[in-house]
Amino acid sequence: MSMSEQINAIGFYKGLAIEDPNSLRNLKIDRPKASGNDLLVEVKAVSVNPVDTKMRQSHPETKNPTVLGFDAYGVVAEVGDQVTNFKTGDHVFYAGTNNRAGSDQEFQLVDARIVAHAPNKISLEEAAAMPLTSLTAWETLFDRMALIPKENANSGKEVLIINGAGGVGSIAIQLAKWAGLKVITTASRPETIEWVKKMGADVVLDYHQSLSDQLKAVGIETVKYAAIFQSTDAYLPILAKIVAPEGFITSIVENAHPLPMGLLKAKSITFAWEFMFTKSIFHTDDMATQGQILAKIAELLDNKQLRSTLTLTLTGINADSLRRAHEQVESNKMIGKVVVTGNFNAK
Repeated sequence: MSMSEQINAIGFYKGLAIEDPNSLRNLKIDRPKASGNDLLVEVKAVSVNPVDTKMRQSHPETKNPTVLGFDAYGVVAEVGDQVTNFKTGDHVFYAGTNNRAGSDQEFQLVDARIVAHAPNKISLEEAAAMPLTSLTAWETLFDRMALIPKENANSGKEVLIINGAGGVGSIAIQLAKWAGLKVITTASRPETIEWVKKMGADVVLDYHQSLSDQLKAVGIETVKYAAIFQSTDAYLPILAKIVAPEGFITSIVENAHPLPMGLLKAKSITFAWEFMFTKSIFHTDDMATQGQILAKIAELLDNKQLRSTLTLTLTGINADSLRRAHEQVESNKMIGKVVVTGNFNAK
């Protein structure tokens, strides 16, 4: 019996602090094969998101290594027999799913329905920074709230984005502006205020002060749409007062305590969770919309209607560089996205 071909990967056997050299390790694993709806993608660049660090930190000990990584840019190496819209050699980008081996490996299996052809007028590093945050921001605004995903289709409406300088907030500001909304967001450090303005925010509120008072000072009593990208526990009671009757609140941040949903009842406010992996975990009927959304994101990036949030590039995809990337994300001081690119090497 012939030995399977081995490929380089970065993974771990137990959730450990990032300072521990075993928190991420250079590994050899079997090269997967594409079948069905899957593509086998040769990975050229990956980005690290908060979900990577959270999954790593809390991971139980396992016999087989866990390989993380969601955002990726790569080249299609094999095509499953049910795939019709991709061929070998295509350049693609995607955010993957959280119940399969991730992009921190030389060759990754990913369902073609959640993949798109990569933008071709920006660098592969700029493209690799985008899928997970773009999908989350798009679904927050256009799947979960009654906003229209077309250029300037929502003029006269306002959205309040909590934590506009974060990875998802940075894209949500841009997409909301593209869709015609006035964007209000929160930030407090000089560098984050400058960043959210660069992304297109119209009004910036200091989250250390009363949001309601600051809104009133600029003549805004209520907003119909609000997105929580930081501490649902802290912000739901605040937004219950600010959001208009029959308004919408969407959150991506899980709560630590039971949420006071009763505060939303008198105003008939709609609250929705957004989790980018829902479609791929449950193979929902609309799973293929993720590939379609990413195709639209690629078009907006190529047309310069959306800008990449890449701010840091590390070279050489290996345990050392990925540990550095995880450290950056865990610091909570990161503005924009970190991408690790180049060859997989086991330094």
